[in-house]
Amino acid sequence: MSFDLKVSLQQRAEQSPQQKKLNRLIDKIEQQKVSLATWQNAQAEIQQHTRQKLLPVYSELHEILFQQLDQLWNLLHSHEFSKVDMQQLDEKITQLAQMLKRSKMLKDEQLKLVKQIDTFYQQHAQQLVKQNKKVQSVKFELNENFDQNIELEEDDFEQYAAEQQQAREQAKQLRQQQKREQAEQMAAQSLKTVYLKIAAMIHPDREQDETKKEKKTELFQQASQAYEQQDLFYLLKMQLQLEQNKSITSKELTPEQVKFYQLALDAQSQQLESQIEEILDSFQLAKKVKVEHLHMSDVYKAIDTDCAELKQQLKWEKEHLKHMKKVSGVEMLLGHGVL
Repeated sequence: MSFDLKVSLQQRAEQSPQQKKLNRLIDKIEQQKVSLATWQNAQAEIQQHTRQKLLPVYSELHEILFQQLDQLWNLLHSHEFSKVDMQQLDEKITQLAQMLKRSKMLKDEQLKLVKQIDTFYQQHAQQLVKQNKKVQSVKFELNENFDQNIELEEDDFEQYAAEQQQAREQAKQLRQQQKREQAEQMAAQSLKTVYLKIAAMIHPDREQDETKKEKKTELFQQASQAYEQQDLFYLLKMQLQLEQNKSITSKELTPEQVKFYQLALDAQSQQLESQIEEILDSFQLAKKVKVEHLHMSDVYKAIDTDCAELKQQLKWEKEHLKHMKKVSGVEMLLGHGVL
């Protein structure tokens, strides 16, 4: 049985704005369903392509970065550097340790050293925080001068601003999560409502005519299958077709029906969009790609771009490592602001 959910009324020269909006939403969902099926079919192939292209480069890159970490760590403890240079080296080593401590490319012994270095710098940072708090406490108690108080107030303001920004980001994420949950609840509620309406209209046990009973049995099986698969869109198509089949001519939907369809379909659309985004996120691309009007070739191009950028970074890191083998080379890198 073919279903057409679009509200195309032959008796009206022009549809209402609500019905036009509903039809646009229907078109959008049709495209989303096709897009989702396409991405689902291609997901495994793209992930395999990503692994083949990127994993070897990542593996070599992590090995080079570990060698940098090991070399800088040894030089820091075996040679004298200026206070400024030591600070830059500490920052670079901290950055490398944080980057590599969750690596799945390194050997166990390498990871053990990385975590030891990372722990050392974490403990060092905690000690600095305690010392800074003591200094700030003394400054407040002594109230040495106006300038010091102004500086502290500015720090407090910056911290307050940062906290407010973080709070706004968390609130935004919470609103997005609530929106997704509401969409899921709306879709689940609509799914059950539509299914029960269809069941009441075509349940074969209520039909005496054997020919009609056989047809209704087939329709009921289709509806049950769609319900099990949580395919709200298919059930809505079926409901609308069945309601219009009651009359010889197509009848206009009531404003209440249009509103219900619009709410239910909007929930379905949001679910489809989330499913597509989850698939795209599984590709772990370095740059975020837009879902709308995205083609398969765009993803492969993005993967190739990521690979090219990684290889360029690998080339640079190898050059840096050559200079890190000597103290003079490290000092040259420090002087040029490379580290």
